[in-house]
Amino acid sequence: MQRSVTALLDALAPEKVVKRGDTFHGPIEQHRTPVGCVLQAENAALSVSWFVDTRSETLGELHVNVWRGVVSRGGSSHRKPAKASIVSEHVLRPITSSTEGCLWRAEDGSEFDTPSLAARCVALLDKQIKASV
Repeated sequence: MQRSVTALLDALAPEKVVKRGDTFHGPIEQHRTPVGCVLQAENAALSVSWFVDTRSETLGELHVNVWRGVVSRGGSSHRKPAKASIVSEHVLRPITSSTEGCLWRAEDGSEFDTPSLAARCVALLDKQIKASV
């Protein structure tokens, strides 16, 4: 399961080797944590967070949130948060797991493998970016 979560996070926000003095910021900033990531555009963002559930039969939940504004993150950032508000929330649960990865089921019953879920996340962010123009 953790491999599938890591593969999704790698597709959305690959871990970077940061050198002292790096200040490049593209049109979509990618921020990574061990259990999630934030993709931040000028006035829209997408966050992905994995929550392990050790108390029940489910392995955990993946939360995908689309935001309007600038999402606050811990640590220093060159941009201040701009009253971010959630536009939509999507909760997905793993339904199968194998050496090739897992399938994710959304609350509406739709299912995604890891690459198609990454593409869906990017599409959700693109839609919000266009709506915020």
